[in-house]
Amino acid sequence: MWVVLLIVTCVVAVAACARLCHAAMAAAGPAPGPAVAGFDTLTLYETAFLNGGPDRVTDLTLVAMARQRRLLLAHTGWATVVDPVGRDEVERSVISAMGPEGQSPVPRIRAAHGTADAVRALADRLTAAGLAVPARVRQEVTGAVRQVRAACVLSLLTGVATLLTLPDGAAFGRTAGWLAVPLALTAGCLAIARYEVNPDTLWASTAGRALLDRAPVVRPADGTGQDDVGLLTSLAVHGRRALRDPELRAALAETLAAHRY
Repeated sequence: MWVVLLIVTCVVAVAACARLCHAAMAAAGPAPGPAVAGFDTLTLYETAFLNGGPDRVTDLTLVAMARQRRLLLAHTGWATVVDPVGRDEVERSVISAMGPEGQSPVPRIRAAHGTADAVRALADRLTAAGLAVPARVRQEVTGAVRQVRAACVLSLLTGVATLLTLPDGAAFGRTAGWLAVPLALTAGCLAIARYEVNPDTLWASTAGRALLDRAPVVRPADGTGQDDVGLLTSLAVHGRRALRDPELRAALAETLAAHRY
């Protein structure tokens, strides 16, 4: 009986891993589009999107506006508008995401701003140039990772259940060795995916990553002082972990629960 369970588990594991490999190849494979020639340099918004997606763009915009005293960014995780006039479409969409009261938690702003027209236009422009991974490909990769994770759990449960119900005199070691095959396959695939396919590397395609690795000169947004360019560039590339100010890092926490000490 355990041989049948092993065969079924192996089929599920191989199918899940094959799907993930195919999705990962598709994520790395978009060819540069004809518009890629217009990307010899990148704006801060484009750099942020290719490194961390819409959430990174939102964080960048919040910090840039806070540095210009046009927005208050509290360490408690709330943002408050001071100047309700945005200097570009991305800033205006952030202000709109805060709601009519002009104040909102940062996690809520991220969720609303991520679907704003300005961010979608940014994503479409980078995708059309072959620099960003298409949304459907990212969704396929995410679904494939979940399937491999489920296959890994199934392999573990099947192995444990089989070993606990083995009849006396059965070859325990040999059985355990065979049952470990699908578990090792799925666990190894997840380990590789954790390094190769993570939220910080899934946004830029191969061409986009190559452009980022060439360290292009980043064009600052309008109104950004030269003193802030280095800080904002670090934030765009590395995320909030690049910020030295602990209160600023706290303000950009993923959830408000992080502020409840």
